[in-house]
Amino acid sequence: MKDVYITRISKYLPNSPVDNDQMEEKLGVINGKTSKARRIVLRNNKIKTRYYAIDENGQTTHNNAELAAAAVEALCDDNFTTKDIELLSCGTSSPDQILPSHTSMVHGFLKNRNMEINSASGACCSGMNALKYGYLSVKAGQTKNAACAGSERTSAWMKDRVFQNEVEHLKELEESPILAFNKEFLRWMLSDGSGAVLLESEPKGEVPLKIEWIDGYSYAHEMETCMYAGADKEENGYLTPWSEFPAEEWGKRSLFAMKQDTKLLGDNILKKGVDSLKMTYKKHNIGPDDIDYYLPHISSYYFKQGLYDEMKEQGVEMPWDKWFLNLENVGNIGAASIYVMLEELVASGQLKKGDRILFHVPESARFSYMYAYLTVC
Repeated sequence: MKDVYITRISKYLPNSPVDNDQMEEKLGVINGKTSKARRIVLRNNKIKTRYYAIDENGQTTHNNAELAAAAVEALCDDNFTTKDIELLSCGTSSPDQILPSHTSMVHGFLKNRNMEINSASGACCSGMNALKYGYLSVKAGQTKNAACAGSERTSAWMKDRVFQNEVEHLKELEESPILAFNKEFLRWMLSDGSGAVLLESEPKGEVPLKIEWIDGYSYAHEMETCMYAGADKEENGYLTPWSEFPAEEWGKRSLFAMKQDTKLLGDNILKKGVDSLKMTYKKHNIGPDDIDYYLPHISSYYFKQGLYDEMKEQGVEMPWDKWFLNLENVGNIGAASIYVMLEELVASGQLKKGDRILFHVPESARFSYMYAYLTVC
């Protein structure tokens, strides 16, 4: 089995940063009234700027596959072109269509060569699953290199038009229609962007990072769905898929909008996160003392102190000086977040040979967690 290194890393954040006062203008006002939920959510998540694939006239500038392709192209130069990529592995929670697969569409934009592709579906962990597929391929010697990417274009899922049919239907039933909080919540949480890494079996580049291992844990066997799209959640927790509703109900129920069960999220995301963290520590016989940079993907700064407190309570406290976050400036980019976070850490110039980095990526869809442990070479 070969060693695997991240030898190149890139990010792509579309257009100009969007501040909190510009968000609703970009996404659109629902029912002609500014959102009360927006102020509550932003006060808690403390995100100040984010990026949308939307121009100044409200027109879409990129689809998801184009964002991912841009990050992959940014990995390349005259010495390593897109035609040199042997495997393309991409993850997202917001694909542009049901079929073809997301990575197939990314490959179509690259127009580089015949090669193996892999599409990882899911939510935030899909970017990590894409990374693990590439890691295992290079490690096993199946390919000499792999380009792995995480990307999101959730703005299209959060535009006012997605909810308009439901609001019009509600107007027929009540005087002051208002969207359920679990539907509006994610409008003010998620944003667009992409990141990519090149994996090779030799430590090339200015700051090569050796991937020591990648682990994943799922709690779907005991937890009901928390974040979802393309379905309606019943009182008993069962998801009824869009395909079981007549077409005229899709808009009335905003079936294709992303939704979040915020109570289920708050009650479980940190506990399960630290539970799985302890399992990966035990599996690899490491702990907080064996980590120099801790990169947790948190959807909101609301969870930052809570995560620290939960780790402390469970005996695996992570000192604050090891945390590296960029949520405040780039927003929650889902599957792309960990790629963009790593790119900014490497670009900061802080890393030195021998430093150890831990990725901690949660996914609230049905409570999954991914971890990766890297060493600076």
